[in-house]
Amino acid sequence: MTSHSVPVPLEMHRVVREGVLLAGGARAILLQVANPGVGRGVAEHSDFAYRPVDRLRTTLTYVYCMTYGSPEEVRQVSRMVNRVHAKVRGPGYRATDPELQLWVAATLYDTATLLYEEMFGPIEDDAAERIYREYAVLATSLQVPPEMWPADRAAFRGYWDHMVATVEVTDHARSVARDLLYPSRAPVAIRAAMPLNRLLTAAWLAPRLREGFGIEWDERRQRRYERLMRIGVAVYPRLPVLLREAPKRYYLRDMRKRLRHGRAPIGAS
Repeated sequence: MTSHSVPVPLEMHRVVREGVLLAGGARAILLQVANPGVGRGVAEHSDFAYRPVDRLRTTLTYVYCMTYGSPEEVRQVSRMVNRVHAKVRGPGYRATDPELQLWVAATLYDTATLLYEEMFGPIEDDAAERIYREYAVLATSLQVPPEMWPADRAAFRGYWDHMVATVEVTDHARSVARDLLYPSRAPVAIRAAMPLNRLLTAAWLAPRLREGFGIEWDERRQRRYERLMRIGVAVYPRLPVLLREAPKRYYLRDMRKRLRHGRAPIGAS
């Protein structure tokens, strides 16, 4: 067994390895910033307009490390995230707040399983429960006590539905959404992909939150989304696993290279 192996294959590997999850990144971020504490922290301490690629790298580095990293890699990256979060604080919020960290981890779990099931169909109940329990690592590796992660999927659904029904999209959140969905300073490749990304992100948000962010939705967009998903479901699951796992391999390799050379793979918030 290599130093980068995990002792027992995790059920969540089946989900996390899929490159299609990158398509849900904007959805997860908008859900996160819909929580006023997260929204204000991100708006005041981050810069989607100038550094979208860096933010994508740091988020994926954390997720892949917590899922596939060696114990030492997990320790180092968790410590880096905690160090960054300690600086993100202001009136009424702090990034080390376990409630805020729980919400961020919950958005990553909900988005990942939503996209996985869109592509592959429903996950069988026993496996889905194991995947859910294993996803707790994204929260408990930081300041979230294990008992705060809802006990099972039914408890999580109650927590999730309550949060989606009660979070409020603030001006801070709308500012982040503009920078995220209309990144005028991003590389050309990212800007070219944004119309598709905006359509998918809008489709995967609850109507209440779409309205809060001022994102338009109508029957024409719904039909475009349905056509796109029919193509995706027909094509993506048939791609070679090696290709579907390419983002995972890339970001893990980048993380390990940075750690070997003493460069933090997790930097700015």
